[in-house]
Amino acid sequence: MRTLKLTLTYDGTDYAGWQRQTNALAIQQVVEEAFAHLTGGVPPTISGAGRTDSGVHAMGQVASVNVEFEHSPLSVQRALNMRLPPAIRVLEVVEARMGFHARFHATGKAYRYRMVTAPVLSPFDRHFAWHVPWPLDVRAMQQAAESLSGTHDFASFQASGTTITDTTRTLERLTLTDRGGELLLDAAGDGFLRHMVRIIAGTLMEVGAGHRRADSIPDIIEARSRDAAGKTAPPQGLTLMGVRY
Repeated sequence: MRTLKLTLTYDGTDYAGWQRQTNALAIQQVVEEAFAHLTGGVPPTISGAGRTDSGVHAMGQVASVNVEFEHSPLSVQRALNMRLPPAIRVLEVVEARMGFHARFHATGKAYRYRMVTAPVLSPFDRHFAWHVPWPLDVRAMQQAAESLSGTHDFASFQASGTTITDTTRTLERLTLTDRGGELLLDAAGDGFLRHMVRIIAGTLMEVGAGHRRADSIPDIIEARSRDAAGKTAPPQGLTLMGVRY
């Protein structure tokens, strides 16, 4: 038995997120089925580092799988890319220590959320950014983002209906960069709650639009209620950039 570590990139537009679903096509299912010809026709179970949502993309998703065949990592990468659709690519396959688990052994993740502020959204950006063409106070958004950095209870920034009880996370970095016509929200931390980055993006947008004050973030954190934070930004602007081990 061997454990392989895969690094993948994908356009999540047409998929129901990473995790296999019973009623929709997910990235995990597609990758497992591409693996089946290497494992005697039986798809193996592949574990992903992050359960990206429907419509969310990845530049550096990591997955692990236990296999018994002797194919080299490079052969596995080539075989998978021959069978995967163009929207999903395997960037690298390497040998990992036995028992390595992409999700449980991850120590941090990095995400990017992209907002296009130009008056007209390019058709080439429609699946990869949130279009926010109205005036925004970017400095106020940046001040609000600074209040979110560090270790906090992010219960207010978790999707409703989730069962996770430990909602304390550390945001090691949260920056908002204005590149003229687009805003890039970069978040890196030891872990993220469901929809956390998207809710942060939606809350910051409301600050920029003047619907919330920049200094309201501590009160939102203190409330520990989803109702206290802003709207959930749409999924297409979010990309999982990488996973740390």
